[in-house]
Amino acid sequence: MLKRLLTASLVIVGMFGLLGPAHAADPVKIGFSIPKTGLFAPAGPSQLNAYLVWQKMVNDKGGLDIGGKGRRKIEFVQYDDKSDPAQAVKIYEKLITSDKVDLVMAPWGTQHHFAIAPVVERHKFPLIGNTAASVALRKVKPGYLWFTTPMMPDNLAKEMTAMLKSRGVKSVAIMYNLLQFASENIQFLKPALAKAGITVKFEAKYPPDIKDMTGMLTKIKGANPDAVLVHSYPGDSILYMNQAREVGINAKTQYVMVGPAIGFFRGMFKSNLDGIVTMAAWTPGLKNTTGSQEFYNAYKKMFKGHEPDYLDSVEVFVSAQILEQAIAKVGLNREKIRQAVNTMTFDTIYGKIKFDGVQNSITPAGFAQIQKGKIEVVWPKQRATSAVVDKGAWAK
Repeated sequence: MLKRLLTASLVIVGMFGLLGPAHAADPVKIGFSIPKTGLFAPAGPSQLNAYLVWQKMVNDKGGLDIGGKGRRKIEFVQYDDKSDPAQAVKIYEKLITSDKVDLVMAPWGTQHHFAIAPVVERHKFPLIGNTAASVALRKVKPGYLWFTTPMMPDNLAKEMTAMLKSRGVKSVAIMYNLLQFASENIQFLKPALAKAGITVKFEAKYPPDIKDMTGMLTKIKGANPDAVLVHSYPGDSILYMNQAREVGINAKTQYVMVGPAIGFFRGMFKSNLDGIVTMAAWTPGLKNTTGSQEFYNAYKKMFKGHEPDYLDSVEVFVSAQILEQAIAKVGLNREKIRQAVNTMTFDTIYGKIKFDGVQNSITPAGFAQIQKGKIEVVWPKQRATSAVVDKGAWAK
């Protein structure tokens, strides 16, 4: 009888021993929304692909380091927000309350970040934002949201004005999408230009779903400014590129805010994209960064030779690096992650990052330019991989 009891006890202990490690090895569930359909669908892959690259890189080494107490693999829970901020709010509520995810990651775009900020604040879920920047949200001082991007509208206005002055620009034409990030940029850019003595010869705003820019572009051609500054998103950036060539916009400085750093743009516009300036602050060979070449290589391998978006994909991967390093330091306790993000200095493909409130306080805002089919960082000068060049003639 004693032998039978001992045997039974050993079997039970063995079963618990097996169950214990299995439970400890459960994946870390991370949820987010993505615009797979709707107005912002062209931008979605830049974000989703970067998440998938990070997931594979982490899982291939055994998973996330959970505060030095073992590794757990990453499992994503994702939904299509249909490019609708209101839908994103519902999704994040579902992720947190029904799906019981361990953590959340960011949706795409400033307007979606703004919409879900109250959700993550109420549930105390830390969210390391990407693909978004807002001075208005920064002023609110949310406690569970940070921006990895250096591209805050006030900083961009300062650096844009400095870059234009360095090129001897005396006059500009401005076009901008009515979406929040573009509108905030104009709010800070116009006073900065006025202070620098740069004249705005033409200004026009347009709806997010604009189908024709020829009227505005014809007026810009007539005004003949030194620079054309288009604060656009991927869809309207494509429209500008096509119609600016047709109308014959010949300004030597042409800025197209979001889109040209995405790989498919270079395939779509080829030599016509050369000389276009865009919002970006990274290349794979950038010095004093952590993991840049590894990320670039892994992305190209996973997506069959396609390059990452040098803007959105980079900021997404940076946010993932920050989350990974915070978890390695403190584990999965969300309040401890919040404290870690507020206090740690992180090693990323942008370089070192530390937050001042919600803002990345180290990486400078900057611009890139497509030169002979390659993206080069051209501003600020201390970070540049090449000097700014003139936009050449449009190809036939």
